[in-house]
Amino acid sequence: MDVEKVFHMTGGVGKTSYAQNSSLQKKASDMVKHITMETIEELYYAIAPKSLGIADLGCSSGPNSLSLIKDIVEVVEETSHKLFHPLPEFRVYLNDLPTNDFNSVFKSLPDFYRDLKKDRNEGGPAIFIAGYPGSFYGRLFPNNCLHFIYSSYSLHWLSKVPPALYDEHGKSTNKGNVYISESSPPSVSQAYWNQFQEDFSLFLKSRSVEVVTGGRMVLILLGRIGQDHVDRGNSFFWEILSRSLAISVSQGQIDREKLDSYEVHFYAPSTNEIEDEVGREGSFEVDRLEMFEIDREAKDGESYGTAVAMTVRAIQESMICNHFGDGIDLDTLFNNYGKMVDEEMAKQEIKPITFVVVLKKL
Repeated sequence: MDVEKVFHMTGGVGKTSYAQNSSLQKKASDMVKHITMETIEELYYAIAPKSLGIADLGCSSGPNSLSLIKDIVEVVEETSHKLFHPLPEFRVYLNDLPTNDFNSVFKSLPDFYRDLKKDRNEGGPAIFIAGYPGSFYGRLFPNNCLHFIYSSYSLHWLSKVPPALYDEHGKSTNKGNVYISESSPPSVSQAYWNQFQEDFSLFLKSRSVEVVTGGRMVLILLGRIGQDHVDRGNSFFWEILSRSLAISVSQGQIDREKLDSYEVHFYAPSTNEIEDEVGREGSFEVDRLEMFEIDREAKDGESYGTAVAMTVRAIQESMICNHFGDGIDLDTLFNNYGKMVDEEMAKQEIKPITFVVVLKKL
């Protein structure tokens, strides 16, 4: 499966869209907003460019990206006033895979510009926003054009499903599982780790050419505590998806062979793995690395399991439909998923871990 051609968050603004089911990501972004804004402030104090280049890698199609840009503009405005500097122009590059629903973002721009101009003299800051489709596992931008990169809930997605998961006959060595689980052979976790190393190293190498010396990156991604790949955190949510798909097999909606060959292109790294790869590549230094958990919350009377199920559906629908075809009943699949999350939460907490990493270009 060609991830770059297939994978995307569910577009539009409907009930199952990413725009309507990205509140968990927004909450995470808000929880570390102070770190993002402090990083922008430090960057502007150090460099104070006349034209500030900003990229959001993995911007998706919801409202979160433009909300971030608005916050950045406000911080730079305050900082430039303190320094008695004229406000710089803002070059904003919104990046995601070509299959992303960029139109949903672009349709929000008139309201975004209108809000920026409110209560501002001379019509507000000069801000130029463009879409940049393509994989961030490779070059995207011209040399030394960026001062700040932001990426939220994107870098745990690999460039592809690790090829080493399949034997010489093309059969999966991780049958019945969509990710690393207790029943997975050791070669499975090794395959995922190797793919993450390759991808993250290429990401850093590509950005090192595009970001100016002293530039910053704020990266928010899912992770894990310690060396064990199987935990009651992010990996457990994939375990529940495996169980949900197994129910669809038992109901005759999908073939067992289809389930056995389905793997997610995901990896939850540890802090040591992130730091080791940054050090090995050598273009950036870790300025800050913190771990946090998102508090449980339900909206409009729905359960936590339902909220998680809707989020996972908005993220995985494109891949599931491409792999399993039209025969699979997504409503039933994710209804079962939500129920299982609630049942498991009643037994013991599921605690997905998120990291925020601040990198400085050397």
